[in-house]
Amino acid sequence: MVTTALEEELLALAGSVPDPELPVITLAELGVLRGLRVRGIGKVDVELTPTYTGCPAIETMTADIEQVLRERGMAEVSVRTVLSPAWSTDDISAEGRRKLAEFGIAPPRPHSVDGPGTGGPIPLTLSVRCPHCGSTDTELLSRFSSTACKALRRCVSCREPFDHFKEL
Repeated sequence: MVTTALEEELLALAGSVPDPELPVITLAELGVLRGLRVRGIGKVDVELTPTYTGCPAIETMTADIEQVLRERGMAEVSVRTVLSPAWSTDDISAEGRRKLAEFGIAPPRPHSVDGPGTGGPIPLTLSVRCPHCGSTDTELLSRFSSTACKALRRCVSCREPFDHFKEL
């Protein structure tokens, strides 16, 4: 699909909105912003995919996108939730993963050719690198952390707790 210069500008603007739960990364870096289409003068449609069905942050994301695009002169902004294709942690950009680690959250590992869901071997243990010291000697404290997307882990080496963004 061909995009116009205005659509590219508006997509970049909407993509620059910080994630409400992880403000260290943008919606573009998180990979939830799926598309944008100008449908007339001052009218734009945006497609957004939540990290999981029922994500409470989708309302804030929608409001933030509407605000930034209205400030740019779009009088009518329609944000539509799109569930297919489903969001995956593979949608997080390399820059988003870097920022998560820098912020102290272990980023999800990208799915590999031989990983889960590909018919390849499934790892029996989850090796998560500590964002503080780099050790892979970590333990799960809770399957859920401050959000449903994250688990709470602790590094056995440096004893620091940290969030791990779960692989989906």
